[in-house]
Amino acid sequence: MRFIPLLPRGKKAVRPPKWTTRQLIDGIRWRIRAGTPWRDVSARYGPWQTVYGLLRRWQRAECGARGS
Repeated sequence: MRFIPLLPRGKKAVRPPKWTTRQLIDGIRWRIRAGTPWRDVSARYGPWQTVYGLLRRWQRAECGARGS
């Protein structure tokens, strides 16, 4: 039993995402190209909140990277 703490821990079970990253990126591209409000993003790209959230996470990460 002394060796248990030395064993690597397994990954936590995570459910698969409902929307692929490709769908979300396509939603961002469509919205920017069409120039429409976020709420008009088609449901086939995922919920507009999810599409917008991905873009915001990228924007924040980019701002942090530029400040370094």
